[in-house]
Amino acid sequence: MFPSKMTLNHSGLFGQIDDLQDLTFIERPIRRSLKTAEEIDKLTVDEDLNDIERAVYLLSSGQEIQRASVIVNLPNLVRQNPAETFRRVVPKVREVLHVAGVDMQLAAAGSFLTTLQDDIILIQTHTHSILQIVLLNLDHREAVVSNAWLETLLSAIDALPKETIRQEILSPLVSKAQLSQSVQARLASCRILGKVVGKFEPSIVKKDLLPLVRSLCQDVEYEVRSCMCRQLENVARGIGLEHIKAAVLPELVELAQDEGNTVRLAAFDTIINLLEMFDNDDRTCVIFPLVKTFCEKCIKADEAVLASLSYQYGKLCHGLSASFTEEQHLWFLEFYKKLCLLGLQHENGHCESQPYPLELENKYALVRRNCAYNFPVTILLVVKLLGSNVHYIHKELVALLQDDSLEVLDAMLTHLQETLELSSSRGDGPGSENKLVNVPDLVPALVTAEQKAASSLRWRVHEKLLQRYSCLPRVISGDQIYYRFLQRMFTIITTNNVLPVQREAARTLCVFLRYNRKQEQRQEIVSKVMQDLAQGRSYWNRLRYLDLCEIAMELFSKSYFCKNFLMEALELVNDPVANVRYKLCHMLPRLRSTIRLPTDKHLQQQLDFCVRKLLCREKDKDVVAVVRKIVLELDKMDITEPVSMVFLQHERDLLDQKKEKEEALLLEMELLERQQSEAKHPYTPLNKNDRFVSRG
Repeated sequence: MFPSKMTLNHSGLFGQIDDLQDLTFIERPIRRSLKTAEEIDKLTVDEDLNDIERAVYLLSSGQEIQRASVIVNLPNLVRQNPAETFRRVVPKVREVLHVAGVDMQLAAAGSFLTTLQDDIILIQTHTHSILQIVLLNLDHREAVVSNAWLETLLSAIDALPKETIRQEILSPLVSKAQLSQSVQARLASCRILGKVVGKFEPSIVKKDLLPLVRSLCQDVEYEVRSCMCRQLENVARGIGLEHIKAAVLPELVELAQDEGNTVRLAAFDTIINLLEMFDNDDRTCVIFPLVKTFCEKCIKADEAVLASLSYQYGKLCHGLSASFTEEQHLWFLEFYKKLCLLGLQHENGHCESQPYPLELENKYALVRRNCAYNFPVTILLVVKLLGSNVHYIHKELVALLQDDSLEVLDAMLTHLQETLELSSSRGDGPGSENKLVNVPDLVPALVTAEQKAASSLRWRVHEKLLQRYSCLPRVISGDQIYYRFLQRMFTIITTNNVLPVQREAARTLCVFLRYNRKQEQRQEIVSKVMQDLAQGRSYWNRLRYLDLCEIAMELFSKSYFCKNFLMEALELVNDPVANVRYKLCHMLPRLRSTIRLPTDKHLQQQLDFCVRKLLCREKDKDVVAVVRKIVLELDKMDITEPVSMVFLQHERDLLDQKKEKEEALLLEMELLERQQSEAKHPYTPLNKNDRFVSRG
């Protein structure tokens, strides 16, 4: 016992000694880092100097860290005393930057950007001196520094007046874009051109900038051609649709056939981004052959570009599909299949006996992953190709909706609306009838999909699915929605525990109500909304009624909302739960905006009475506070609005009139359908007990 005890103490002692030795090693660099009296004296500045004098002194005689501090603080100096800062400090900064290191250059680039973007600065007075420094440092030998100054200039262009850009930036740009300049200068010219082109009228762009653009597109260095090619999207949008065919398309065609793969890739990406700006003839006669050649060349000998091609493929197909012939549709689908199988088998269908090199295998795996990413868009392409034969994929659509895996359902949701709408129509080709067709088992499959999402713990999938179901009025009949989906929406709103899911169900319910063509069904839906929500026993349901009112104000006309929803909302001023009254108070200005005077004068009186009751009787301090704030907003709404607001209100009135016309059209369609039905067989009214349930 005793020896062992001594041994433990001995080892503990040596452990403590070792710790003390470690501390001595730590202490040595600390002592060496302390400043000497001479060094401290150099860092000391006369306290009597004002900020401008101190900055000038430190830039002239200070240490590196002090000069950097002045440069970082430059925007504050400008705000405090712009005239003296630009007269005395900025010239000193310019001198310092000639010999400054990378860190100080980067700090200066950030400070000058802040200064150029600051509204306090008088641009016309001081921009010249700043831009001269920025442009001077664009040619810095260190790429990281020149890029930082370039980013400063590009960001500042947004804040600069057009005339300043013309005088200070475009003039030196012409010389920097010449072949005699460095590659770095020409690359900067490309990016500056792409930025400034949006600041000028199309005529100026065509006359003054387009020659520079063409010159850089034909530069001897592939990096410059590639960089300028990526700016052609901005150029195209700057010159407008009328000039794009003659000015931009020829350059893109030539660059798409360039010897450099990065140039071809840049042209391919730019073409995709500009697809909506080309007309059908250009897409069919120019773009499609160009893209086809590009794709075929890539899959044979250009693995480096395949990753980008496969990633952009869905966007490419979507942009061109409206102009496709059936043959072109088939070609794109066949090429997609090739991309999906890349790296998995030979052209003859047999697996490779020798594996690919690891780097190439990784590239091919990325291509196949990108194909999986684009699968939903490709399905849409197939559906459009089928046209009136779309029923060929009905079985697969129903099967996927009922798949056991929630991941499969989640993957379908991105394009579920388009797929449902196309698969339930007679096709969108020439001569096709745009009428809904019955998709066997679709409604049960949709019901099953919703139940599966609801029973999972992934509420975001459930929320997304309910949002997609807002397309159902364009996919299935109103009776199918009424008997199979409406009660489910009410159940979700009143029993689900996730607020975003409840609100999405409320929105979908409002959409169902908005496009229901039968007056009796609409009245029953509104009646159930009042019974289950507005007058619900749970305050949570009454809060959901107010959520539903917010949605209804967006979807319905003012007159419909006031007739069916407003009074029940105002009745909640008497709600026993403060949270309900609190939410109602916040909504009062929006509710007030639905009232049209003098037609709805009685509703205005009811709303005013509601406000007076809150002011006089409310006891909850939070509700009282918000009421007082809302009263001021309501008072402002009664004051004559400025011209800008009058114009905005006019637009809102036009939108409201459009909603009213659509609602009136639904009534006319209902009347017409009823007359046609009565002509065929006597009309049998619905049993009042037969609501929101399936008829089997």
